Amino acid sequence: MYLCITVIRVVCAVLRGVASHLKHDGRFDTYPVQGVYQMVKLLVIVLGSLVCLAILISRDPLAVIAGLGASAAILSLVFKDTILGFVAGIQLSANNMLHEGDWIVAPAFDADGDVVSIGLNTIKVRNWDKTVTTIPTYSLITGSFQNWERMRDFGARRVKRSVLMDVNSVRFLSADELDSLVADGYVAEDIKKESRVVNLRLFREYVERYLDGHPAVSRIDGTTTMARQLQPTSAGLPIELYFFTATTEWVRYEHIQADIFDHLYAVVGRFGLRIFQSPAGADFSRPSTLL
Repeated sequence: MYLCITVIRVVCAVLRGVASHLKHDGRFDTYPVQGVYQMVKLLVIVLGSLVCLAILISRDPLAVIAGLGASAAILSLVFKDTILGFVAGIQLSANNMLHEGDWIVAPAFDADGDVVSIGLNTIKVRNWDKTVTTIPTYSLITGSFQNWERMRDFGARRVKRSVLMDVNSVRFLSADELDSLVADGYVAEDIKKESRVVNLRLFREYVERYLDGHPAVSRIDGTTTMARQLQPTSAGLPIELYFFTATTEWVRYEHIQADIFDHLYAVVGRFGLRIFQSPAGADFSRPSTLL
């Protein structure tokens, strides 16, 4: 009996050492090492316990194990989550869907952060607020989640954000206004050959040229840069900027898009346009500002 328990503990220690070595070996990053280790360890403990039981009741261990065949339905119910988790871990790994260190978003579990552990039954996600969310492994197969790691591998991150224009400020520009825009370098010289040029069109073209020349905007193949007009709403006319930053680092990404929109907010008035903004209390105290 004592020898049986000692063998179980030795085998589990060996399995733990092998699993630890494989987890630190970069060649096995795409394999569910932790899940396989937990599954094999569970089998060793179950089989070892049956052998110990057989010794206690003086029966052949093979006969005891064979007798469990009649209880297969009960065992499958007891170990349902374990079996589902093991199969899900194999599927996640085989389809290259998830690895430790990936940034995932699983709205059903309020999870948004890096995967720190992929176990037999659960996956642990460290959220950006430093809390940890535990997700059943099989839930990522039966449900849905978003993996942002491919964005990191791509090397560019998308910005899809709109500027709301006041529709009442959209108009044709005069010849003097066109001359001023040309002189300041906002539009090309040949625009003066056209008649009845709309200010919103010139603003969109300026935005695209500005993004094309911005050093922090990605030019990797497969990225798109444009400024497009969306369906008007009660909150104004959206001009959506669609582009990719040349970095995926979070803080730098936020700074880049903030700098770009700061510039657009500052320059939009040069085209005779106004940003839509709902009146605030201070506006009502000065009626002339609403005219």
